[in-house]
Amino acid sequence: MVYDLIIIGGGPAGAAAAVYASRKRLQTLFITSEWGGQSVVSEQIYNWIGTTSLSGNELAENFKKHVLANAGTGQTLEVKEGEKVTAVEPLGTEFKVKTESGQEFQAKTILIATGSGRRKLEAKNADALEHKGLTYCASCDGPFFADMDVAVIGGGNAGFESAAQLLAYCKSVTLLHRSGSFRADEITVEKILKNPKMKAVTNVEILEVKGEKFVEGIVYKDRTTGKETELKVSGIFVEIGQIPNTGFAKDIIALDEIGRVKIDPITQKTGTPGIWAAGDCTNVLYHQNNIAAGDAVRALEDIYLALNTK
Repeated sequence: MVYDLIIIGGGPAGAAAAVYASRKRLQTLFITSEWGGQSVVSEQIYNWIGTTSLSGNELAENFKKHVLANAGTGQTLEVKEGEKVTAVEPLGTEFKVKTESGQEFQAKTILIATGSGRRKLEAKNADALEHKGLTYCASCDGPFFADMDVAVIGGGNAGFESAAQLLAYCKSVTLLHRSGSFRADEITVEKILKNPKMKAVTNVEILEVKGEKFVEGIVYKDRTTGKETELKVSGIFVEIGQIPNTGFAKDIIALDEIGRVKIDPITQKTGTPGIWAAGDCTNVLYHQNNIAAGDAVRALEDIYLALNTK
């Protein structure tokens, strides 16, 4: 069988695409190794539009229920969960998708919505205090730290943008960066460092996250002098990059220097005809659940037109 579309990924982008594909009656195969994307580990999510509060597990379960409600007997959507895609290959004007279990599927079009994983902080006690004051999303968790002293780790645009959000409600923000210079835009750095509540420390190595049940501080070492410092903070926001889940497609689509899929942001098309991408695996500027879902819907609209106006 040749599907109209194969969707790869079970996060907000993949789930949104699957629902729209089903409603448009496209013969679709949806493949995911797991449901929910990065947010599955979040204790509470407060910015998923239409829902005041829910856990990451609840969000993942809602994705699954919504997709499966559009699949099954009499539907054009077929779901394969627990399957990891290992390769996407050209097959004439179509594509072959291979999975870890050895299965192969053919489709006219592909939507890659495999997301990415946060690069984790490698420091003593960091894993133990994740979601207990150490977090990887300022826009998700920042408001919990109103009137508290917090630290941001990272010197790129994401680090400074997180600091800018936190300055709106935190008592103080200290940005810690391992290099001597920042990767963020100069104008952004200059503007944010002017805030009296903001401080930046460069050339540091993070050694330890302090705290028993919740974050109480962070220990870092000056990479030049070797001096160790303990900074008392209640929250730590890590922005040291993401690792896109795109290795399976590296031979068929163009990726940027960190492995994100290069797309046309108007249509979500990749440079390879017949392949679209949406969500955190792409090289768009901002990454959020709501953005990923919206980008996937835009991709589906374009895929539908491509399939039905050729």
